[in-house]
Amino acid sequence: MQKEYRTGYPSDVNDEEWAFVAPYLALCRENATQRGHSLRAVFNGLRYIVKTGNQWRMMPHPWPIVYQQMRRWMDARCFEIMVEDLRSLLREFAGRKSQPTAMILDSRTLQSTPESGARAGYDGAKRRKGSKVHAAVDTLGHLLALHVTAADEQDRAQVEKLAEAVQEITGKNVELAYVDQGYTGESAAQAAEKHGVRLEVVKHTEAKRGFVLLPRRWVVERSFAWAARFRRLARDYERLSQTLAGLRYLAFAILMLANLARSLTQSS
Repeated sequence: MQKEYRTGYPSDVNDEEWAFVAPYLALCRENATQRGHSLRAVFNGLRYIVKTGNQWRMMPHPWPIVYQQMRRWMDARCFEIMVEDLRSLLREFAGRKSQPTAMILDSRTLQSTPESGARAGYDGAKRRKGSKVHAAVDTLGHLLALHVTAADEQDRAQVEKLAEAVQEITGKNVELAYVDQGYTGESAAQAAEKHGVRLEVVKHTEAKRGFVLLPRRWVVERSFAWAARFRRLARDYERLSQTLAGLRYLAFAILMLANLARSLTQSS
């Protein structure tokens, strides 16, 4: 018999969203004998953690159950596959082809914590010790690929890994990548060309102070801002970089799922 837990938190998945995500999360049958907890309750517990930033041992659900199931989902790439399908659906609702031909690359440095300090690096430009999230999004801001490094890793050194991941996901459909001046240099351009992608550096037209809205580049900044609304992602609280990356995929899946629900409501 499956155990049920308190529900009704604002972070809980609704019925329509659950109907979409359940097939991605069901690694075994719903009535399997080894399943002693409601899969939906476990997923709600994980959403609660990533949205509120609460500590694992202070969550209202039995935290070891939620954590262990989270690891299984991440190992099976459930959230990554969910993001891929949601992105294709949202692009089609927006009148675009399911696979993009252009992407935007950028990184965001997260402050380290005692849990993540062992793998942290110092970002001299941001004057911050922590981890760096390298991400690729399409021109609508939907996540394509990401990975995590120490903050002292250079952005241009991550171009090949991101380009390779994006081309694998999109079937080598991406031809152009918009980047900032941190990606300049022959090595970055050659790494992108190796996977059939041309880098286009979006530069400031003149020296300015403060925030400047740059063409194309603002899209990825907005995507990072969306993720920052999830308090668990405001800093690097994870011992493993794979956990941080997996939780960011989950956050984007939550955002894209809500966006899909709005699109379906508007079209009906």
